[in-house]
Amino acid sequence: MVCRALRHFIFHGVSFHRLTPVAIGLPPLTRLGNRLVSRYACRGLVVLFSIVKSVVMIAHHFPPDASAGSYRPLRFVRHLPDYGWQPIVVTENPRNYDIFDPGLMDQVPKSIEIVRVRNPDPWKAIQERRAGRFQQSIASKSPESALRVYAAQERPLRSLARRTVRRFEAWFYRPDMARLWIGAATKAVVNACRQNKAEVIWATGSPWSSFIVARNASRHLGIPYVMDLRDSWTLSYDELQTLQSERSKAQDRKLLASLFHGAQAVVLRYMAEAETYWRVYASSLEQKRVHLIPNGYEGPIASAVVPRGDRCMVLYTGGVAPYIYESLLDALALLKSSEPEVARLLRFVFVGFQTENIDKITARLNLNEIVETSRPLPFSEISKLQSQAHALLLLGWKPMPGSEFGGSKIFGYMKSGRPILGVLPQDENTRILRSVGVSTIADAGSVTQITKVLRLLVRAWSTDTLPSLLPNRSACEMYSAERQTKALVRALEGVEALDPFIAGSSNPAKSLESLMAQWTRTR
Repeated sequence: MVCRALRHFIFHGVSFHRLTPVAIGLPPLTRLGNRLVSRYACRGLVVLFSIVKSVVMIAHHFPPDASAGSYRPLRFVRHLPDYGWQPIVVTENPRNYDIFDPGLMDQVPKSIEIVRVRNPDPWKAIQERRAGRFQQSIASKSPESALRVYAAQERPLRSLARRTVRRFEAWFYRPDMARLWIGAATKAVVNACRQNKAEVIWATGSPWSSFIVARNASRHLGIPYVMDLRDSWTLSYDELQTLQSERSKAQDRKLLASLFHGAQAVVLRYMAEAETYWRVYASSLEQKRVHLIPNGYEGPIASAVVPRGDRCMVLYTGGVAPYIYESLLDALALLKSSEPEVARLLRFVFVGFQTENIDKITARLNLNEIVETSRPLPFSEISKLQSQAHALLLLGWKPMPGSEFGGSKIFGYMKSGRPILGVLPQDENTRILRSVGVSTIADAGSVTQITKVLRLLVRAWSTDTLPSLLPNRSACEMYSAERQTKALVRALEGVEALDPFIAGSSNPAKSLESLMAQWTRTR
């Protein structure tokens, strides 16, 4: 029966990479490395049927880029083959990475095709070269010398020049700085889809130009596209978008409405975020096409016990500029003056970008014995530091429109097997921490609450009861990469969402209420 079926498909010109065992009535799939295959004996030969469906994934950030935007597509790329989908990745090929980590490429399965597309933008090339030279220069300096360099960048003439350049960029680069990448990326996506007989295009943003690439390729080929929003475009603004005129922002909202309307599915992170988008874009965003897929973590939840040591180490990784960190440092200063015996048992370590901001306040508050900083480190070294930490620090975004949806490191923290110290406003991170049973949460605006939680943490560390502060393991599994990938597959197939959006079941973000009212009046 098997051989007759094979001869039938061969004579009719069907290539084996498009077959599945189910399609010809053969036994179910089994696992072989990263691939799902079906194994049969046919006249002494072993026949392997490969994955049937292919998806071209537009991920502007992808390893060896170690910026935050790389990890979500990387998780999906690693797990989609287990669910019958073969990804082909189209990503940028920059001259300089903000965070370069070649070790991340070890996590990309060898079977994954990656198409790297250079942005032809000459201004971006100049900026990348300057950034690369600046990073090399800073890396070789002591923290004190680095602070002097950063201070020089804030001199009036340099600040004026920088603001002038940014205003020009805000006028020209719309919807974002990847504008001139759209043409080359669209061509690469079209070619990748044709060569691999892709059934759907998936794009993640930011940058939002990736969605335009997906739409353009979709129109050219007649295949659907799926939008995956890692940030809240048009609801919140980065530095460049803040400088745009109200007319430009209105045009972006019109563009996003058009992109929503044409998409097979729209992936958003939270119910409140989906509610906000739905109220603003109700005519373009059908409830049934919205899939809720927050960020997640990959791998088993760690259970290693950290030796107590001399001090309780609390680790923070990532950029600090958009986050509320000042009140935490004020709380440490208060604890040092009022309860020095408790404060001296704490060791806070900040690793990432903009840590010079921490250094300035640390020096002013005389916290050098408690707080230390480091520039960004490779993923492998970050993982090693996490294994040595007694707790992980989670900060909330500074108040701005849409700030309730900011931040994603919470999910990586979940798998660490460590207590999470949350210094947060009332945002999605707070809601998620409470949903997984975390008690070490303090209001970012209350120094008193923060010091109370710090005492609780030190007490648990000193009495070897830190496990009592851990998140609930089974609740955390809701955010596993496997579950998130199952949800994504449903979006790729255009079927009902695993976690559907229910209009009216959540309140929109409070920080956006006035803007929503304004947009409604001007629609």
